[in-house]
Amino acid sequence: MPSSTQRPEPPYRQIVSEIRARILTGDLRPGDRMPSIRQIAQRWGVAIATATKVMAALRDDGLVETKVGAGTVVSTCTGQTQPVGLTTPLRPRPAGAPKQALNRKQVLRTAISIADIEGLDAVSMRRLAAELGVGPMSLYRHVSNKDELVMQMTDEVFGEPELPVPGPEGWRAKLELISRRQWELCRRHLWLPRAVSFIRPLLVPNMMAHTEWTLRALDGLGLAMTTRIREALTLHALVLTAALTMANEVEAEQETGVTLDRWWLTQRQRADELLHSGRFPLLATVTGKEVSDVDGLFEYGLARHLDGFAALVKDQARTRP
Repeated sequence: MPSSTQRPEPPYRQIVSEIRARILTGDLRPGDRMPSIRQIAQRWGVAIATATKVMAALRDDGLVETKVGAGTVVSTCTGQTQPVGLTTPLRPRPAGAPKQALNRKQVLRTAISIADIEGLDAVSMRRLAAELGVGPMSLYRHVSNKDELVMQMTDEVFGEPELPVPGPEGWRAKLELISRRQWELCRRHLWLPRAVSFIRPLLVPNMMAHTEWTLRALDGLGLAMTTRIREALTLHALVLTAALTMANEVEAEQETGVTLDRWWLTQRQRADELLHSGRFPLLATVTGKEVSDVDGLFEYGLARHLDGFAALVKDQARTRP
């Protein structure tokens, strides 16, 4: 067919081809830091969504990889002698992987590993198939699409912590226990807060078991079920809100390569100008440790929330006929 009638490549594929050429000719070498998604968007004048597709395609082709603390870098498995038009994955598939019978747990744990290191956006059926060394169609025996995959991943990780029965003595100790177990989950799986919705809750057994356990922790207090379910959801929201702050910071550090300490150094002059102006005498006494201590923020929020809930329990007990 004449070239004049050929459909032009979509913009993201053109950018992928340009970056691939730089990698395969050695202009970008293994281990070199890749531009962030925002930098790609600015450099080529495209939307963030398009830049995200660029990075996903480069990952699928095995040209880039994400390393904790370093961000996205040129894959160390990338050779420098392949032709520029190469589109097949460069990452070697695990030896013998296609011969093994794929099971649901293997699929989910592999997807969770990808999300833990690279974030939820990096998880796709194509990427997952490449990691497992199978064809994408093999995955559809276990999950029908990415939405179901994320739902099952969430259920899998909520099944990790043990919820003791009956648990520690007293409703407060029980609520502290489940909140801290969920906090530990979110620290281990930074993508988890983005996978959970309260408006469209995930109807999966392990997550529902957490809610059921929380409701049982409030047995014997004489509270209406409306109050009990609102308490369970509010407690869960407290954990996820603090965890989302933590996840955003880790994501920003990986994308920009700038740690929180280095970011504060760049803001020191501006901060000194504002805090030493005399307009904010109380803020001037606050150190960066209080601001950046997400664990401390979570523990403070949990304690103050439970103090308030204890007052509600006491008030309802006093007014109950």
